[in-house]
Amino acid sequence: MESSELIDLSMVPESPGCYIFRDSGNAIIYVGKAKNLKKRVSSYFQKSDHDRKTTALISHIRSLDFMVTTTEVEALILENSLIKENQPRYNIDLKDAKQYAYIELTGEAFPCIRIARKATTKGTFFGPFVSAAERDHVYSVVKKVFRLRTCKNLRRRACLRYHIHTCSAPCNGSLTPEDYAEQVLKATMVLKGRGAELIRQLKEDMNNRSGSQDYEGAMVVRNQINAIERLGQRQDMVRPSDTEEDIINFLVQDEKVYLMLFPVHSGTLANKKEYVFDYHEDAFEEFLVQYYSLHVPPGELVLPEPVSEPLAEFLSTQKGRKVTVTVPQRGAKRRLLDLVKVNIETVFFGDEIKLHEVRDQLGLPDLPRVIECFDISHLSGTSVAGSMVRFTDARPDKKNYRRFQIKTVEGIDDFQAIGEIVRRRYSRLKDEGSPMPDLVMVDGGKGQLHAAVKEIKKLGLSLPAIALAKREEEIYMVGHAHPIPVDRKERASLFLQEIRDEAHRFAVTYHRLLRKKKSIKG
Repeated sequence: MESSELIDLSMVPESPGCYIFRDSGNAIIYVGKAKNLKKRVSSYFQKSDHDRKTTALISHIRSLDFMVTTTEVEALILENSLIKENQPRYNIDLKDAKQYAYIELTGEAFPCIRIARKATTKGTFFGPFVSAAERDHVYSVVKKVFRLRTCKNLRRRACLRYHIHTCSAPCNGSLTPEDYAEQVLKATMVLKGRGAELIRQLKEDMNNRSGSQDYEGAMVVRNQINAIERLGQRQDMVRPSDTEEDIINFLVQDEKVYLMLFPVHSGTLANKKEYVFDYHEDAFEEFLVQYYSLHVPPGELVLPEPVSEPLAEFLSTQKGRKVTVTVPQRGAKRRLLDLVKVNIETVFFGDEIKLHEVRDQLGLPDLPRVIECFDISHLSGTSVAGSMVRFTDARPDKKNYRRFQIKTVEGIDDFQAIGEIVRRRYSRLKDEGSPMPDLVMVDGGKGQLHAAVKEIKKLGLSLPAIALAKREEEIYMVGHAHPIPVDRKERASLFLQEIRDEAHRFAVTYHRLLRKKKSIKG
């Protein structure tokens, strides 16, 4: 069986994150990152012009896993962690030539910021960083934003860095030791992960400067705020290298507990673990007891709620020393808990969320559990073919796909062609007494929509219907003079685009088949 037939692409979200390919022995053979997981993973199985190594990789893929992140930056760093942990066969075996692990603020009167191999001098050290690229990025931002010196020796006159505004030049007395110490304190707050606290202080400072009409100073502070906020996107999962912690979160739905565990060992996220079990009042603590009876707990558990004293004592007994239970309300650990929750929602409830968002955005009375989408394909009016794809509970329902050879329309008339296949589809369902879809879609604009709705009304049916236009991904609906105000990047729109694209693919495939048959007969 081909790899493409084994991978269910409908389950892959259109989110940033990492994808993990496994072979027949369930071993990880490749880890990749993506801004859009669905598009990236799909490209492996839809293109035919891969290089030799990628072709070999695809031939060995037997299953897919993925981990959703909040940003592309997180995806990049998570990819790095997963590759280091698992050493996949088809990833590049790249030895990082940079072994420096710390950022140092030296212990001088005017501290210098630099990268250090070991924390052995009298300076203040931040790290170690698991990723050299991540460390270099943080170092670069902090030294520029707070204009800290990087020279080995304090010179007597300003160098080029002062003139390009990346150093405050304490060497020439351009600022007092107190002012420089304030900049060092701000840099220290960022390096210790207290960026949010610093941003609150800086915003107050910026407002005060604006109030006193110091607009140039306010702009400098504003730029600092923007840089620190961008830096805050960096990967929370890359922990200090001595970190041993499990991050656990869960959701309860329909008397079931959906739980996910992210283990972090030696500062590296190894993988995620998923569990589903029946809900009762003590279900979460019961899970912790059973799981850590079989696994030695780490030094810290990051949880969404506190545990009882007997359980905390049990965990410490299993570890042989105290286990810290943390229930964070803010900061990096809180963001990690939230990220675990996002993965739970995506893995277990992604389809349901899509349906709820489509219903809410379109103002439908019920969840559109069954959606049917129509498309037309032709070449200059020849070999006109129609397609209909059905999605049930947000997944392709391929046994209910239908193909139509246009019978009553001559030449190029997409409106009439759409009308014909809609009429044929729903007249048959009506005659059979079969259930109707919850939502009808057509590929196109107002013209295609009106043609479809006209035929639906002729049959005495009342079905919600929309059209999705390709160029701007605008959604048209009967009764609305203008497109529905749904951003093309919102989850509801992306899901409808996915359905439309599948209908288009199915129509083009059938159109090519008709052309091939016609050329053979000719």
